[in-house]
Amino acid sequence: MNYLFNTMLVRLFSKYWRVSVILVCSALLLSCERLASPNFEAELVEASPGQYILDKDHGMLLFKLNHYSFSTYIGSFNDINASLDWDPENIGNSSLEVVINTASIDVNNPEFEEELRGSNWFDVENYPQATFRTTSFLESEGNTFKFEGDLTLMGITAPVTLSANFNGSGFVLLTRSNTIGFSASAIFQRSVFGLGRFRPMVGDDIELEISVEFQENS
Repeated sequence: MNYLFNTMLVRLFSKYWRVSVILVCSALLLSCERLASPNFEAELVEASPGQYILDKDHGMLLFKLNHYSFSTYIGSFNDINASLDWDPENIGNSSLEVVINTASIDVNNPEFEEELRGSNWFDVENYPQATFRTTSFLESEGNTFKFEGDLTLMGITAPVTLSANFNGSGFVLLTRSNTIGFSASAIFQRSVFGLGRFRPMVGDDIELEISVEFQENS
């Protein structure tokens, strides 16, 4: 009888011990998740001012253009760098510089990528980088704002308007840095930069779609 009673106690203790361990671990994980997650509801002015650099693990630059009116052709540049001078109290004082390594073009077709790197297209040997630098602040509405900037591509510089949306900011425990997130877009004509081959079958308008995170450069 004592053996049966002791066995029941051991089983009961083991059951509740496992439940307790699970609850404690869950609470710890939830606490860590909360500490690691920035406040995505933060207002624009709450984002810490200062110098920021692109988190290259969380930066995406896509380009899109019309292909024979059959589809939207999509590619990307996988090697980009960017620096941001951020002033949330006065957005007009903020500035952005982006450097794109054109050899990193990615259209999910290695053979065509090599052609695009050649002299008939991006000519990466002579023009290894494209740059964008903001020149003036145009307007803002809530968390959305526009900047005029200079895009330099193939040795040609022309103005391009960048529309950006502030997504949120906060301190990320995992990276131990203040982080700001943006999405942005821009449209320009490729022919302006000497890339007008196969028009009008292939569209002249290039649409850029950008999603980035910046980390404070401490």
